[in-house]
Amino acid sequence: MLNNQSMLLFVDIFLLSTSIGLLIPTTVLFIECSVALLSTSSEARDTEVPQPRIAVLIPAHDEASVIGVTLETLLPQLTTQDQLLVIADNCTDETAAIARKFGATVIERQDLERRGKGYALDYGLNFLQTDPPDVVVLVDADCIVEQGTVKRIAYVAATQGKPVQATYLMQQPANPSPKDSVSSLAFMVKNLVRPSGLARLGLPGLLTGSGMAFPWSVIRQAPLASGNIVEDMQLGLDLAIAGHPTLFCQDTKVIGILPQQEEAAKGQRTRWEHGHLQTLLTQVPRLTKASLAQRRFDLLALALDLSVPPLSLLVMIWLAATGLALLAGIWGATWIPLSLLAIAGVLILVSIVGAWAKFGRAEISAVTLLTIPFYILWKIPLYLAFLVQRQTKWIRTDRDVVDAR
Repeated sequence: MLNNQSMLLFVDIFLLSTSIGLLIPTTVLFIECSVALLSTSSEARDTEVPQPRIAVLIPAHDEASVIGVTLETLLPQLTTQDQLLVIADNCTDETAAIARKFGATVIERQDLERRGKGYALDYGLNFLQTDPPDVVVLVDADCIVEQGTVKRIAYVAATQGKPVQATYLMQQPANPSPKDSVSSLAFMVKNLVRPSGLARLGLPGLLTGSGMAFPWSVIRQAPLASGNIVEDMQLGLDLAIAGHPTLFCQDTKVIGILPQQEEAAKGQRTRWEHGHLQTLLTQVPRLTKASLAQRRFDLLALALDLSVPPLSLLVMIWLAATGLALLAGIWGATWIPLSLLAIAGVLILVSIVGAWAKFGRAEISAVTLLTIPFYILWKIPLYLAFLVQRQTKWIRTDRDVVDAR
């Protein structure tokens, strides 16, 4: 009898801790999404002032199939005082030649030992050192940059003296599967909805990838030369701790395209999410410690934002915990954890459905929401791999041909 009571006490403590632990990220998710839903005003545009000198850097590794469209969207946004620099990094195709045909300055880098976007960007900054611009804009080689985006984020970076992240979204491929649609929705929640909520609260966000602008004085001191598989996210955290938190610029847009090839899609998601989880585990404690040491609430807010795992994993953990709490309650344990988990489930549901209704309904059908359970099942091996064989090295995603539309 004593052993049974002891076991129930252990189960109660475990499930209470788990349910409270889940309430933290789900509450953060709910607050961010809810505040974003309340936003109806557009950001003010101050474009009738002298613009800073801009250098657009494009790291490119075997991007011959896509870089032409990217350059076509960028060139009309630059003036004669600006510079377009392509870093052809360990290329074995025609990337450099194509970029030169478009009039870009091209530098080529060969270093098979130190591979990755961070090393390429550091190489590009070293090239600019002799005549530095006011603002550096970083764009991936497989993206479409909407008109006005470069000018806008460069202006904000120059006037505010902080890094700026444009809205970076993923466009579904020509013949999207339900999995593509759900992935696009998850990307939208992460890169548009949640950052919008944080911005409305006056809090910084994360660097999410392509479409980033930095004052030269800020980016030149940043630790870029690394093979981190989520180098953009890590860069934003390093700069925030150093006193340069990222601003989100919602009224801009950079669009990437989800890969159609199954293996390419799987590889891309593995790199993103393994990197996200590794960063969550290592940087949340670091941010929390820095927030206490520097007495800065914005760093604590960043730690809380980063503590929200990828949505698929969050739902997986919630489902597993809810199932255990239900079984434990039937066995005789307290029902409090199940009640807390029910609240967490409602917060997740309202956050996702609300984000879809406000921001994604025009492009993502309601039927897509019904396929989310199948998407989660597809992701299970990815998260199990993080436990037994996590990805730690940068691997380029195979490209589909980009069509500017």
